Amino acid sequence: MPDHNAPAIQVVGISGSLREGSYTRLAVQIALRGAAELGSETRLLDLRDYELMFCNGRVNEATCPPDVLRLRRDLRAAQGIILGTPEYHASFSGVLKNALDLMGFDEFEGKMLGLVGVSAGRLGAINALNSLRMVGRALHAWVIPEQVSIAEAHRAFDAEGRLRDPRTEGALLEVGRQVARFAFLHSSAQVQEFLRLWEKAPFNPGAGDET
Repeated sequence: MPDHNAPAIQVVGISGSLREGSYTRLAVQIALRGAAELGSETRLLDLRDYELMFCNGRVNEATCPPDVLRLRRDLRAAQGIILGTPEYHASFSGVLKNALDLMGFDEFEGKMLGLVGVSAGRLGAINALNSLRMVGRALHAWVIPEQVSIAEAHRAFDAEGRLRDPRTEGALLEVGRQVARFAFLHSSAQVQEFLRLWEKAPFNPGAGDET
């Protein structure tokens, strides 16, 4: 269990949808609730609040627009990240792709990453989530095994923005919990000390001789 005397883990969520009343945003918010249940400080980074340029491949800190730098700072401050996306044409959204292209290893390397996706169709957002999983690995993030794909999102949520199926809600909460749990373990001083001592442990010359 988390040490309540230690600084709180920060978990942020990004919704890859700019639509008002976005189902993706609702799903990410539920996952963040799961992280908050374990004492994490949570925050939704709404891409509607950032004026991001299109990535041109030549972005650096000296010439970045202010909101690109702000998003980078917001991500660097977090130990866990939850990415949410709608599935468009069997992939994740362009607005999320552009935001990720403007980020890099400083924002994602070593972070715990949870994934959730929604789709208007019956097949859900599996293709989008598989693509995001590869992006997470490319950025050297630790992508947790749990993920949630919500099919026919317009049916999955009611008019008040609540999920109709408690099992789906529970799965989203668990994504947030797992991101928070592993982010805590990864940043725990005790765990870091254990790994340091493990790396310094003397070589056991007889370890490979047993049959």
